[in-house]
Amino acid sequence: MALHIPGLIMMVVFYILVLGIGIWASVKSKKMEKNTLNGQIEVSFLANRRVSLAVGVFTMTATWVGGAFIIGVAEFVYDPTKGLIWALLPLQMSVSFVIGGLFFAKPMRDKNYTTMMDPFQRKYGKTLTGLLAVVPFISEVMWVPVTLISLGITVSIFSDLPLSLCIWISAAVAIIYTVLGGLYSVAYTDVVQLLLVFCSLWLCAPFVLASDVYTDITQTAVNHTYQAPWLGHIESHEAWTWVDNFLVMTLGNLAFQDFHQRTLSSNSTSTARLICFIAAGVVIVLGIPPILIGAVAASTDWNMTTYGSPSPYEQGEAAMVLPIVLLHFTPTAVFVIGMGAIAGAAMSSTDSCLLAATSIFTTSIYKAIRHQASDRELQWVIRFSIVILGIVGTSLTYLDDNIMTFWILSSDLTYTIMLPQLICVLFIRVSNSYGAVAGFIVAFVMRVLCGEPVFNLPVILHFPGCTLEDGVYVQRSPFKTICMLSALVSIPMFSYVASLLFNHGIVPERWDVFKVKPQGAPTPEDDARDCDEPMLDTRC
Repeated sequence: MALHIPGLIMMVVFYILVLGIGIWASVKSKKMEKNTLNGQIEVSFLANRRVSLAVGVFTMTATWVGGAFIIGVAEFVYDPTKGLIWALLPLQMSVSFVIGGLFFAKPMRDKNYTTMMDPFQRKYGKTLTGLLAVVPFISEVMWVPVTLISLGITVSIFSDLPLSLCIWISAAVAIIYTVLGGLYSVAYTDVVQLLLVFCSLWLCAPFVLASDVYTDITQTAVNHTYQAPWLGHIESHEAWTWVDNFLVMTLGNLAFQDFHQRTLSSNSTSTARLICFIAAGVVIVLGIPPILIGAVAASTDWNMTTYGSPSPYEQGEAAMVLPIVLLHFTPTAVFVIGMGAIAGAAMSSTDSCLLAATSIFTTSIYKAIRHQASDRELQWVIRFSIVILGIVGTSLTYLDDNIMTFWILSSDLTYTIMLPQLICVLFIRVSNSYGAVAGFIVAFVMRVLCGEPVFNLPVILHFPGCTLEDGVYVQRSPFKTICMLSALVSIPMFSYVASLLFNHGIVPERWDVFKVKPQGAPTPEDDARDCDEPMLDTRC
């Protein structure tokens, strides 16, 4: 496709604007570092815990409403094999925020944690926490190529520039302002990016709906016109798969550092909870335009458009249907603004992933190795980490044919392994290091045995409904949720057993490698402190 000059100019202006705001925020961050008593780490990762309600809502929403969110929702609604029933990402995000605000924001923010791994460190110690931290760290890194590829797909619609060049330029801008200003730069650029996304999408949707090349979407929602109804349907054998996917996207997000970084950076616990509840409504509003655009695409006679026949789905371009619709259904100016919206959404998610991965690596992994690292040393580690992780994540975009690999790996790690660990460390007092190790092993082994076609892993553990299709076994049960629940049960169970064995002398104390047996008689000072390993001690 020939170079679209207005679109290219829009991108350049957008990048300059975002970079300028990021640099301005970095200057503010540097001034605060000099005056703060909380240390440079809190300034870099939590904006010195001064994020207001308005900025918090913007950065929370922008983190999750990325390019993959916007493009993915439109694609699923348009795809005749899926439909709206499979494109419930806005609802899933909304429910996730509500649950996070009700149950997770208060216990995390009240104790002034720096990352989601801090409660693990207090209870299990640095070594085990460092090992567990590898899971959310990998999950965050895996999301970087997902967000950048969505941006590359967009740019490829209106530009003949090399895809890799567009991705690297976008990544470079995000890396620069994230390195300079930490969460301050990320939060303030998120404000601009989300405003652009909101205004652009709601500006584009009326123009798309005003075109005369599609059939009334209320009719095509249930009738087969040009393709299957865009509402979609669920076959009886797909019901548990749908439930599994819904729970993965709803609950799995609560085990991402991105979510907790926003609540922990708020100026109070009440603000943290309000951020979650308001963002839950905003994400629904932002999900409506891509749903409408996907519905229009599914209701269109493509012969009547400048795109022509066959349709994008028949040409294997369903993933690009949103930018395709904007290009062929709207005036040039509106199309250009719409591209800016997708670019802003993609970049707002990229910088958040980079900062989240860096915060976990620095505080939970690097400090577990370098116990005596100074603030100055950690600042350099933060800068280098952002750059290196940005380069690694961007390099993974060369595997764009395997984009689902990143999504599956990231979501499975957080949902099946980290979510039960986080629930237990926050809410189940009996949990201890032995239970955490057992839960990790149970979740990991079960998930591998359940199989995964993307990784060519065969199904070894057959749950009810597992069927043989084209020589390959396919799970029909909610196997990811089963793995998660198995870990959730294993952690307190093994913790309780370990406690009994050591406290009653059944197993020699010298074998207690995690030192979970209470030492000596408790003192009033001990009672006043939070217990690192509560076990069965009623004081905890």
